[in-house]
Amino acid sequence: MDIAKAQQFLRDNECAVLATTRRNGQIQMSPVTVGLDAEGRAIISSRETAYKVRNLRRRPQAWLCVFVDEFTGPWVQVSGAAEIVSLPEAMELLVEYYRQVAGEHPDWDDYRRAMQQDQRVLIRITIESAGPDHKG
Repeated sequence: MDIAKAQQFLRDNECAVLATTRRNGQIQMSPVTVGLDAEGRAIISSRETAYKVRNLRRRPQAWLCVFVDEFTGPWVQVSGAAEIVSLPEAMELLVEYYRQVAGEHPDWDDYRRAMQQDQRVLIRITIESAGPDHKG
């Protein structure tokens, strides 16, 4: 699948499962809400202390299965190199992420306080491959 087609699917669909690699080599999966930044990278908000963040710091490779809200239907799998952006650098990126997946927040000061309190980070995944190319 063309990466541009996968990016368009991510613009239109935010439900996903993120897979990372645990220390022992096994896969760890997490349901996430995904967006797409201006550079075409998949973006996810998480907590600094989450296993997925720890896993990505150790091995910065991620896989996403993105699907429609109804779950059954079209889906796309993407993979690529992951980067963790921590606070304070992440704050405005988290604001943009929120705007993309949820719209305007009623109180941005409250949102920023919550991001600090939750120790939020932004995960950015540079999409290097996408699929499927055909249906089985």
